[in-house]
Amino acid sequence: MNGDLVIAADFGTSGVKVGVVDAELRLISQVVETYPLYLAPGGHAEQVPSEMWSALVLAIAALHRKLPKLRERAGAIVFCGQACGVICVDKEGNPLRPCLTWMDKRGAKISNRLVGGFPNVRGYRIDKGLLWLALANGAPAQNGMDPTAKILWIKENEPEVFNKTRWFLDVRDWLVHRATGVFTTTPESANLTWIMNTRKGHEGWSEILSGMAGIPIEKLPPIVQGEDVIDCLTVSAAAELGLNKNVKLVGGASDVTAATLGTGEVEDGALHISLATSAWIAGFFPSRRVSISHAFATITSSLNYRPLLIASQENAGSALEWVAKITNANVESGFSKNGIPQIDDPYFMPWLAGERVPVDDRNLRGSFHGLALHHDKNALRRAAMEGVAMNLRWGLEKVRQVRGVQSKRPLTLVGGVAANTEFTQLLSDTLNQELHVGAARHTGVLGAAVLAAKTMGWASDACNCAVRLKGRTQAVYYPDPSRATFREDRARRLNKMRGDIMRSYKHK
Repeated sequence: MNGDLVIAADFGTSGVKVGVVDAELRLISQVVETYPLYLAPGGHAEQVPSEMWSALVLAIAALHRKLPKLRERAGAIVFCGQACGVICVDKEGNPLRPCLTWMDKRGAKISNRLVGGFPNVRGYRIDKGLLWLALANGAPAQNGMDPTAKILWIKENEPEVFNKTRWFLDVRDWLVHRATGVFTTTPESANLTWIMNTRKGHEGWSEILSGMAGIPIEKLPPIVQGEDVIDCLTVSAAAELGLNKNVKLVGGASDVTAATLGTGEVEDGALHISLATSAWIAGFFPSRRVSISHAFATITSSLNYRPLLIASQENAGSALEWVAKITNANVESGFSKNGIPQIDDPYFMPWLAGERVPVDDRNLRGSFHGLALHHDKNALRRAAMEGVAMNLRWGLEKVRQVRGVQSKRPLTLVGGVAANTEFTQLLSDTLNQELHVGAARHTGVLGAAVLAAKTMGWASDACNCAVRLKGRTQAVYYPDPSRATFREDRARRLNKMRGDIMRSYKHK
């Protein structure tokens, strides 16, 4: 390699985090650039691909100013980011419309029609569900958030775009093409279309599932591994980024795979929690796992299809931001010094955009329960923090029932919300669990950089490199026995009322 540094970019919902990582896995510089998310009624959630690329250009320009020799020292670049997006491009890779992000739910009715029918279990026609389960270890979600529903929504509502589309790409896929001119996708993105066979030894696009979904398999790009070298930068991309054109772009991964690597928790059954706009509980397993009743499963990761369990919850930081907004607080400082929790504090259901785990129901909506005249803004903020923590407890209880989970060990916590000390202590008390906070805001960047370890000569493979990150803890939180007892009592009462609240949305 001509350089000794890796540039890693983590494309999230609100912006891109770009960092420079050295051979000791030190994040020596980092920049965040934002880009818009366009929301509208009816489940509309879009982003403009060119705005993501422009944010990357701005971020790397800022890194050049911080590290004047970055051009000479950069040896590889890696992208990770949000999955379940759909970008329709022509044969040159030009986007034909904005990206339907993971949050877009306009295809919900189409997805229900696709998977439904008689006889059914939990909304899935039995024969379809069993075939999807056997081949893909899951099926398109009924909430319309999977790429399958988005592609079919375009097919029904924008047929001219569908017909002109040469490739259906995820966010990372388009950015890789923009940088190298090569069309690819990762195993995570492929799996989440539910058109991929994920059985061991049979991994790849499935003609059977393609036919079931009604999506042409020839419009789906080649699947590559996260440690593969895709190509060097194109001359134009290198010029825009201020880098040498011989910089190698490495395959990359989803944000969940990158975050898992970034925690260093790469043993089978080891879990971590990510708390950002949404939340997830994730960890590697030696073989496929699935929980039909609680709507989570393993998917094939970019590490040679190694199964990665992902249990995603719709609302975390987004719910806290909403409560901060309605109570005229700043989300960074508004959830501190909110007074002592009271036994009659209201309960908060953070389902502001539906929920996925441990119930998959797009109709659920958030609510405060048990409001009284004496409750003030502080009580609402306390309830919001507790509500997000209780929702995580609810999901974690189900994930820990999975065979092979290592439950008797501290949990690593990452993501922007993990940087909030008051919330993280509350979460420790709520889970009655020791929590270790890693590089809260930049775990994905570190994990993405690890994918370049083999290319850079830092390690034999990404996992052997990632274990060096384990134990790089920035803070440790221990549950307080009295507070844990208080939260346990609150959790018991919440469990009794949660079912009734969910049933009230059942027929909407």
